[in-house]
Amino acid sequence: MNREELIEKLEEIEWEDFEVKTARNKIPKSSWETVSAFSNTAGGWLVFGVTERGTSYEITSVENPEKIVLDFTTTLRNKSKFNMIIHVESKKHDIDGKTVLGFYIPPVPHHLKPIYYNSRKNTFIRTGSGNQRATDEEIDSFYRESSFTRKDECETDLSLGSLNNTTLERFRNYLRVSRPGHRYNSLATPVLLEKLGALKNEKATYGGVLLFGTEDAVRKITSDFRMEYLEIPGTSYGDGPTRYTFRLEPENNLFDYFFSIMDRLFRRIDIPFKMDANGFRVVDQPHVQAVREALVNLCMHTDYFSPAVPRIRAFHDRLEFFNPGCLPKKLEYIIKEDFSLPRNPVIARTFRTVKLAENVGSGFYKMMNGWEGFTGNVPDTLEDIDSFRITFRFAEAGEDEKTTLKTTQKTTLKTTQKTTQKTTQKTTQKQREIIEYLRKHPFAGRKVIAENIEGITENGVKYNLKRLQDMHLIRRVGPDKGGHWEIIEDDE
Repeated sequence: MNREELIEKLEEIEWEDFEVKTARNKIPKSSWETVSAFSNTAGGWLVFGVTERGTSYEITSVENPEKIVLDFTTTLRNKSKFNMIIHVESKKHDIDGKTVLGFYIPPVPHHLKPIYYNSRKNTFIRTGSGNQRATDEEIDSFYRESSFTRKDECETDLSLGSLNNTTLERFRNYLRVSRPGHRYNSLATPVLLEKLGALKNEKATYGGVLLFGTEDAVRKITSDFRMEYLEIPGTSYGDGPTRYTFRLEPENNLFDYFFSIMDRLFRRIDIPFKMDANGFRVVDQPHVQAVREALVNLCMHTDYFSPAVPRIRAFHDRLEFFNPGCLPKKLEYIIKEDFSLPRNPVIARTFRTVKLAENVGSGFYKMMNGWEGFTGNVPDTLEDIDSFRITFRFAEAGEDEKTTLKTTQKTTLKTTQKTTQKTTQKTTQKQREIIEYLRKHPFAGRKVIAENIEGITENGVKYNLKRLQDMHLIRRVGPDKGGHWEIIEDDE
């Protein structure tokens, strides 16, 4: 009997793949390899009671089918045997007075792989030549892919009202400035959010809440949402005068975090003075783009439901970006093939809409080449099955810079305190509140500032903004509509 004849006799089965075992009196040990292989690939039928002889098959029968079925299905439900319960479809066939048992092993979803028995080393995959033991690299790949569940596209039970109006207006303003001709500018906010995937069936998605949610809304979907940003006055926590000189205060949502962190990062990067053909300063240079891409990448690939939190640390000699959640594939493949599969597609789509991220996998190319071209240092990367870290090292300091390094570290804390004292002496309480608000919300307009600072009108905000500009504590960058505020640091 050949394959086609056997399949014809077992015509109730829709064959995708199959493997036969004699299994006359007991279950062959090799059956567990097949279960693992089918589960980790495209599924298939495991048939007992048939013996394969070269290219032909002989129906040899199962002598005690009830016991075989019970033993087989019980083992698949035993979590001390397999790392998760395997649900199978069972069929019993009587062919010429002989009993044949068929078990359909379904493929498991990506987030449940790998499936193995006894230990991780017993992970198998199905290839053209049968079952093959998975390599360590293939097993790691299963773990990487297992975390890509696209949860941020799923609906929550929260409505549009759970999103922060100030953040939404900030996003719309940024879209108008970055892409003034984009069709999304004319859309009503609910329609715009649906296009981005932040709203679905009148409910906010997980990605929408993470991006734009109020503090209370974000807490409802994840218990510990935060992005850690620290500035360390040395090359480690131990060699500075204090553990850190700046730690970012909590923000409501991811979009607010992004701009607060970028504001701090821009202060850490040396941006040479360059002018374009129109006489305007060029700020968005390749190494600046590299750092921005790193922050965007962190936002798109972080597992926000992991016990760990995303973290950016600014040391004297480097910037480190760490995100819980691995890359979808090895970094060299992503760069070579321009591969793009963000863990959080709603977040990725939103950043791409306002041109803060690349539309394909070339973001990593920008990180690597942009930073190396300016500093001479290729960013270091560390990939794990549940995290990713990229480090940007500054250009090697010259001898004069090395000589002043220790002095700089020792005076950092003192300078910060002095600046705070001088600003306090110059300004009123309301002006200091305006400065702190603008530090976190540089795109805020007068109306929004008045709404968020108690005891001041819109006209009062206008007056105090002018006073702060006259004192050279803040400056306006760009036009009244679409521009933003910058805090001028007092370094005297």
